[in-house]
Amino acid sequence: MHPELRARFNADFTPEKYATLLRCVNKTEKWPADFRISETPVFLTRAFTDDVTRGANAIIDATRTPEFGRQAASAVPKELEVPNESAHPNFLVVDFAICEEENRLVPRLIEMQAFPSLFGFQLLLLGCIRKAYPVIPRNWTSSFGGIKDDAYFQLLRRTIIADSAPENVVLLEIEPEKQKTRIDFAATETLLDIRPVCVTKIKKRGRHLFYDRDGSEVQIERIYNRVIFDELVKRPDLNLPFRFQDELDVTWVGHPNWYFRISKHSLPFLKTEHTSPTFFADDFPATENIGLCFKTPLFVRRSRRGYGANTAKNRCLEESM
Repeated sequence: MHPELRARFNADFTPEKYATLLRCVNKTEKWPADFRISETPVFLTRAFTDDVTRGANAIIDATRTPEFGRQAASAVPKELEVPNESAHPNFLVVDFAICEEENRLVPRLIEMQAFPSLFGFQLLLLGCIRKAYPVIPRNWTSSFGGIKDDAYFQLLRRTIIADSAPENVVLLEIEPEKQKTRIDFAATETLLDIRPVCVTKIKKRGRHLFYDRDGSEVQIERIYNRVIFDELVKRPDLNLPFRFQDELDVTWVGHPNWYFRISKHSLPFLKTEHTSPTFFADDFPATENIGLCFKTPLFVRRSRRGYGANTAKNRCLEESM
């Protein structure tokens, strides 16, 4: 970690400044944060940031090979397959652990998902951190790869909205106002002017979908999908006016099939210096010690909303040139 900035931040920290951070996060948007906010970001050195970026790029490159494509072809359960799959995922989120190896810190893959993360909240939190802690230089940012704040916003807008009008794009979720990630939905609405809409509030006519926006029925052209199928199948009480498996005249951002191809199925096929050996249970080598392994279900994945009361959300900051 960056020792000089860490020492400077610690010397300047006060409970009052942390209270300023909490007020900014919880009162800026229509919904507050329903999880604990860390008192401090993590300050990464340029060298470690470069290691993380290289590691992420190497892992993503491994998902673009013909071999990986063949292995991922059977990843989507037939009953959950959605038509009109995109050529590649719109989102890839790589989660690293920081491990010690030969007296140095290295990134090692924990999991990867082709599904949106807290992309709107990330900018909200960065702005609140800067407001609460002026000791942090303005050129430190939470965007990796040298992407500065406005470029990050423009990339987010281009990916989600593209050439559509914001009113023809929705953030689709199950009861968004009840989710622990709802502050991200609110921040995304502020940034991009797209509404969070419950799956039960959609109307379907033929191949077209519509939603109510301020009393007017508006056609949906693009869906910023935040619905996780694992959770959807556990809600038989929901009365959905359409099926994800229907042929629809909409563009999925990102397409639900990639959730299965990348998020659930990819780890055993990724072989890079930044990944650990991973096996399907029926292929587990007899030479491996199962007691030293972490086991995770393939198709019943932990919810991204399972934040405990003591979980702190923070951001890694790096120095931007």
